[in-house]
Amino acid sequence: MEQPQKNKSLQPQTRQQIIRAQRDEVTEYHIYKRLSRAVKHTGNSRILSAIAEDELRHYKIWYTYSGREVEPNKWHIRKYYWISRLFGLTFGLKLMERGEGQAQINYAEIGKEIPEALKIGSEEQEHEQHLIGMIDENMLKYIGSIVLGLNDALVEILGTLAGLTFALQDNKLVALVGIIAGIAGAMSMSTSEYLSNKSEGKTEGAVKSAVFTGIAYLIAVVFLVVPYLIFSSPWVSLIVAVLDSLLLVFLFSYYISVANDQPFKKRFSEMAILSTVVGLASFGLGYLVRQIFGIDI
Repeated sequence: MEQPQKNKSLQPQTRQQIIRAQRDEVTEYHIYKRLSRAVKHTGNSRILSAIAEDELRHYKIWYTYSGREVEPNKWHIRKYYWISRLFGLTFGLKLMERGEGQAQINYAEIGKEIPEALKIGSEEQEHEQHLIGMIDENMLKYIGSIVLGLNDALVEILGTLAGLTFALQDNKLVALVGIIAGIAGAMSMSTSEYLSNKSEGKTEGAVKSAVFTGIAYLIAVVFLVVPYLIFSSPWVSLIVAVLDSLLLVFLFSYYISVANDQPFKKRFSEMAILSTVVGLASFGLGYLVRQIFGIDI
């Protein structure tokens, strides 16, 4: 790289900020570049390459002021590369962009000595976020279907398990009924989602929408039924199932809040309260059924 042209006397704090910015820029350059070579979608690859070049350009600008080369954070490269590959580009990249590194760089403070920093900060916040928003991903296209399947499973299956736990008090029976109800529910939800899309004229993507709904439903069923196959006590199993449902709601709410820039607390609270209330209501219903019909197993 050519020798810096703008290197001048800077405040120590400003110089530290610049070096930190350099490390972030070159790290993200390698992440975007590596992802651009890994993805098969041509449009996504082109977008990732464009962002990578932006990051490299910013690095070179900072270099003209710091006068020193900075090595990338190799751990962050591996970390965000695999998060993006496993959980989707949009989630991984937005998670990276809102990370601690960016928060530590005060572009306004640097801008007092280097006006060009304000332009770079603006590009980081607007241009690159705009490009990330253009990434084409199936998971985000069908997020509504995933929410439908997940939410229905948490409400219906958790409610069913809670009621059966009190009514039957037999883990094997509860697990058996839960599995059967879960598979039937997934098939029913997938079919309903497919027919709903077809009736609204959304023929393109109707099958994928149904598949995403069914898969989300089954994932929730697995989380809820597994405790009954592991623990011997039906009460412990129910408690773990409730905790599993809260964990699943937490993880999915966090995913949506990052990928779609939505408030986390509101979404998590709504889903958690709904599934918990239905579970408690079903638990009470199970008690009534047991008392009324005198079921004793």
